[in-house]
Amino acid sequence: MRILLVEDDAMIGEAVSTALKDAAYAVDWVQDGKIALATLDSAEHQVVLLDLGLPGQDGLDVLKRLRQAGRDLPVIIITARDGVDDRVRGLDLGADDYLVKPFDVNELLARMRAVIRRQSGQSSPILSNGYVDLDPATREATCSGVTVLMSAREFALLHSLLLRPGQILTRAELEEQIYGWNEEVESNAIDFLIHGVRRKLGAGVIKNVRGSGWRVGTAP
Repeated sequence: MRILLVEDDAMIGEAVSTALKDAAYAVDWVQDGKIALATLDSAEHQVVLLDLGLPGQDGLDVLKRLRQAGRDLPVIIITARDGVDDRVRGLDLGADDYLVKPFDVNELLARMRAVIRRQSGQSSPILSNGYVDLDPATREATCSGVTVLMSAREFALLHSLLLRPGQILTRAELEEQIYGWNEEVESNAIDFLIHGVRRKLGAGVIKNVRGSGWRVGTAP
């Protein structure tokens, strides 16, 4: 799951970026509104965490342009602007949620999980394809009555596949979901992660589609 963090405060940006990575998200962090728009045009993200008081271009202008372009990418505003009028304007311009600084990281993660569920059409907090259940809050996966803890990147891989049950994801698509900028990706990294998931949950959990990629099945 790849997140774009748009935050010009270095201390806050570093803290949020580290917390997101610890929670198994791939994070791209930019500090300028114009760079944020350029980044959104050049890479795929699942959620944007958007500060408002940005250099280059104000966060509300970034949000407005994103929605005018027809992009339905989930956006959570993270800002020190705590006035009711600011919140109303941000939500009316198309933000999915509004979180006032300072905030607890666990609350931010819970709000992210909620907007990701809504975006993917999921009502339950547990992702499932009928064979495997995955709890994003704990990184625990359950298959055939056995519950195991996924490593951060095993979770990120399985999460990406379970969001699209039956759909084939290529190596490049999985790498993009799991790794952020400046993270070195070894040529066999995805194979290694898939082996780890299969070892914990069973060989049939993730299916290889020769020459195309990998997918998880769907319940009959």
